[in-house]
Amino acid sequence: MTATDIQDYVPENEWPSVATMLDGFGDQTLPASAALAGTALHLPQDRGHTTTYTFHDAQSLTWTSAGEDRHSGAASYKAIEARPGIFIIDLIRGEDHQAENVTIIFDRNTGAVTTAVSSFIAEGDKTRCATTFSHGNVEGSAALHSRSSGLVGKRIYYRYSDVETYEHIYLNAGTFTWHCLRGGESGLADTDRCLTFDVGEDLYLFFWTEKVMTVEAVLLIDLREQRSIGRMFGWDEPAAEPVILPFNSRLTVLNHTEYPQDNHKH
Repeated sequence: MTATDIQDYVPENEWPSVATMLDGFGDQTLPASAALAGTALHLPQDRGHTTTYTFHDAQSLTWTSAGEDRHSGAASYKAIEARPGIFIIDLIRGEDHQAENVTIIFDRNTGAVTTAVSSFIAEGDKTRCATTFSHGNVEGSAALHSRSSGLVGKRIYYRYSDVETYEHIYLNAGTFTWHCLRGGESGLADTDRCLTFDVGEDLYLFFWTEKVMTVEAVLLIDLREQRSIGRMFGWDEPAAEPVILPFNSRLTVLNHTEYPQDNHKH
């Protein structure tokens, strides 16, 4: 190995813009599902409110939020059936700083539904992201997606495209490290906040937010099928516009760390 082969620490002021990921990740390759066409989801929200998503066909929906600030709209969407009866549904509503990326994980088998809404907030003179989660279930079900530590200790290798590869190391239920091995962010690494929820056997809803770049990610990690499906939503500061990046990957679990059971005797 020569000195030019060594990946080294990259200081924050040398990081590229978030838009550098767009070309390397390419298009989402998993097919859209039409299974939700002609159906509606009634999702409970805070303070007894309900949001209804009506899927008119395989690509278009309308949504209505009932409550004190009742509002509605129309959007295009993509639903991917990650496993039989388990969907990850994505839509964008609004534009520019008012844009929101809504991701819904819906399990028809159990009735459990989790909605993640990522939006932009102002922090001083910078645009940042925030994501809110709401958990519920369809009528007649009591199932919920609960917090999980199922990824803790794992080191997983993700191939987002032929030119873009990363690794994740899951440190605890709320913290993980990511590292770009090849691609537009080659050599970049950081440790960021995350959340994990159980969706099915070896199937997890995973969220992370980055403290350097304005990025919020929501995805399904499927260890059984060895793939991830999801999206990243962020703000490209140089271009002053949202970055919306749907993706899927092929994954390999590299190892699982087990800590010694010290008996504290000297």
